[in-house]
Amino acid sequence: MVPILLVLLAAGTLMIISHRQNDANERHENEALEQITRHAQSYEDDVQNEARNGYPSEDRTRAIAQRNHSRLISYGQSAQSLTTVVEFSATYEDTSFLGTSPSMAYRCYVFHFQPAKGGTVRTTLALQECNST
Repeated sequence: MVPILLVLLAAGTLMIISHRQNDANERHENEALEQITRHAQSYEDDVQNEARNGYPSEDRTRAIAQRNHSRLISYGQSAQSLTTVVEFSATYEDTSFLGTSPSMAYRCYVFHFQPAKGGTVRTTLALQECNST
């Protein structure tokens, strides 16, 4: 009877630890995704600020993306609009029974900027995958 109780106690303890680790991992990943959202908004604001004097060049847009912890995937400019695809990433800690390891969260967005009365209108669309368009 005692060995059965010890096994049940050990199993219960392991389940609790596993649950706490999963909760912590989800919290860390959500924090990384929030960080990505902040970087995407900053990128959007920076490009829009530059667009007041004409759309930034591809090199300038790439520099803005890098400054906001992202990578420019594609760039398309016409006389009337600018469309970019940008991949954002953030690191977070992933905990398991074997220890802690760094993990990465990725998100891709299409940013479409076009002139409007009184400024620039911007549209942002989240992508499932980061493919060049």
